[in-house]
Amino acid sequence: MKKQDMNRDWIATARTLSQALPYLQRYAGAKVVIKLGGHAMGSDEAMDDFARDVVLMRHVGINPVIVHGGGPMINAMLERLEIKSDFVNGKRVTDAATVEVVEMVLSGVVNKRIVQAINRQGGKAVGLSGKDASLMTCDQTNPDLGFVGTPADMDATILHELFANDTIPVIAPLGAGRNGETFNVNGDTAAGAIAGALEADRLLLLTDVAGVKNADGEVLTELKAQKIKDLTAAGVIAGGMIPKTETALNAIERGVRAVVILDGRAPNACLLELFTEHGAGSMIRAD
Repeated sequence: MKKQDMNRDWIATARTLSQALPYLQRYAGAKVVIKLGGHAMGSDEAMDDFARDVVLMRHVGINPVIVHGGGPMINAMLERLEIKSDFVNGKRVTDAATVEVVEMVLSGVVNKRIVQAINRQGGKAVGLSGKDASLMTCDQTNPDLGFVGTPADMDATILHELFANDTIPVIAPLGAGRNGETFNVNGDTAAGAIAGALEADRLLLLTDVAGVKNADGEVLTELKAQKIKDLTAAGVIAGGMIPKTETALNAIERGVRAVVILDGRAPNACLLELFTEHGAGSMIRAD
């Protein structure tokens, strides 16, 4: 690279940092919950990039919370252990044997991989599940689905204690039942419940799509709650986007300032959303 080109890159970097100042000031002390899944978990390189962004967020004064999924890893382990699954209306039945595998994979392999990635980048992360410190107490979602839970009672005390010690919580979506059961919780649902319990400034749902689209296939950069309901009723929001937008609406009702559905495949997606004027993905706010 020519010296002139290098100088141009340095100037562009300095300008970007300068333009980010108002957003750095705005989010100082903010609580940001990030649902990690999809592409960002697909490779070591993507994981390291994500972890670096999270550590940067912590160093500029944001309190990030990571809630992760792990469906493909669970499926692989069930197949490896030759545990067959039954399905009801397309949803997996989580029986006693399956929930043991779910907990092993989510709280073990997946959770610690993320914790280690953040620590390698100079952060201080600790792994939890919703069972720890009574963070997430669940009721059974549907008896036909077995040990699948819906968050009912939340206690975010442990998260505030971790924030005070500059520690980044990494949370597996598992909850405790009222009678000592372990419940598997949908990752988006868990992230929304945790964001609501914190009354977070932002809930970022990382996906493998660009955001919420209109009938013409164009990404909508900002939506209000009623627009989400109208698009869903019209069938424009469909398939896997429905549970994500439902999570967003529920989180907003619980006091989350805004929810963003964004493309986790984009480099530095979280930083683009928080620290640039144009943001990334689709932002959903209350009416």
